[in-house]
Amino acid sequence: MMADVLFACMTYETGVFDFEDFPQTEEPVWILGKKYSTLYDLEELRNDVKSKIWLTYRKRFPPIGDIGPTMDTGWGCMLRCGQMALAQTLINHHLGREWMWERDVINPTYVKILQMFQDKKNCIYSIHQIAQMGILEGKAIGQWFGPNTVAQVLKKLSVYDDWTSMVIHVAMDNTVIIDDIRTLCRMPSSSQQMNKPCNNICSTSMRNRGGINSKMSLENGIYFQHPTLDSCLSNEQVQSSSNNSSSLWRPLLLFIPLRLGLTEVNRMYIRSLKTTFKLKQSIGIIGGRPNHALYFIGIVGDELVFLDPHTTQPTTVLNADSPDDESYHCCYASRMAFTELDPSIALCFYFRNEADFDLWCNHVYKFLIASEKIPLFELNKERPPHWPTLESEEAGDYKVLEEKTIVYTTDNGFQLM
Repeated sequence: MMADVLFACMTYETGVFDFEDFPQTEEPVWILGKKYSTLYDLEELRNDVKSKIWLTYRKRFPPIGDIGPTMDTGWGCMLRCGQMALAQTLINHHLGREWMWERDVINPTYVKILQMFQDKKNCIYSIHQIAQMGILEGKAIGQWFGPNTVAQVLKKLSVYDDWTSMVIHVAMDNTVIIDDIRTLCRMPSSSQQMNKPCNNICSTSMRNRGGINSKMSLENGIYFQHPTLDSCLSNEQVQSSSNNSSSLWRPLLLFIPLRLGLTEVNRMYIRSLKTTFKLKQSIGIIGGRPNHALYFIGIVGDELVFLDPHTTQPTTVLNADSPDDESYHCCYASRMAFTELDPSIALCFYFRNEADFDLWCNHVYKFLIASEKIPLFELNKERPPHWPTLESEEAGDYKVLEEKTIVYTTDNGFQLM
């Protein structure tokens, strides 16, 4: 079995795989908010990478839509990257960021998460469900997705996941609206009668938030704290906040689709892209090379660390008692230069509770907005008056914001003026 998995790790559709481990360097490696040294933490680093759920092309699964394809080779790479980002979010939420995969150790929660992504039409986040839901986004089954499309599809599917009861929000127009997120995360889930009217509960001031003692300042109507990048809430603080607000705040997976250039990434954004992987809320980036989707989980120096879905493996059966799960874990990650990155990406962040979101807002303002001439994205407290309502955006029934300002809900995720 291990030989088969190693072969899968090295067999890609392009026929070229740069099989390299991490370089021996004094520069730190950041993997989804966690810092490693290749000189002192190499085995721990490798174990963290191997613990990430690796979702690749599969063959011989039941037909999609009864008479559709039975493999996704050549078109499903971005769908698989979206699955990997969501799977990591579910691992963080149900098992914790420190959880590590152990061969032959059966964790029922882990198996339950993995089963949600099986290639079966009755699994909530399967390739079948994603491909068929993509029809609502204008994508035929077998058509290639972009980062924004897969984010929108996962958002639609998540309302059926009562176990996690997670909010998935896709920020549009390169802008995160704080009040929108507070409103969405305080709405009841579908199992809590999500169709009930929602009160105006998004006006809580950040001045009244507890648990973080630091200097406050007012910027553009938003109160910001100024912590250091390496600071974070203790486990006790996070658990206390989670317990106190569990009935009010639903966990959140935030996608921020961006277009960072026309044909290649503008170099002015590279420093900020590196910083995103240092945030404890990071779930990575879905993007890739041109027409070659990848799931980016970290950085080392001027290189991105990624998991590549471009290998075709047989469909497996994940029984609760003896899951055949080795093919869902890659032996090694790969690396590529930032200059190879396609400019169409989506940043991914997970927030367990409101304190987690507040901390992220402060770090984003200090390290990604205030310190940059041209930020990756904007962080606003309120929705601009010319935007459609949050209800309209959530329903997906808008296209035009104002005359001559069109927001495209397509792969590019950017606006034309």
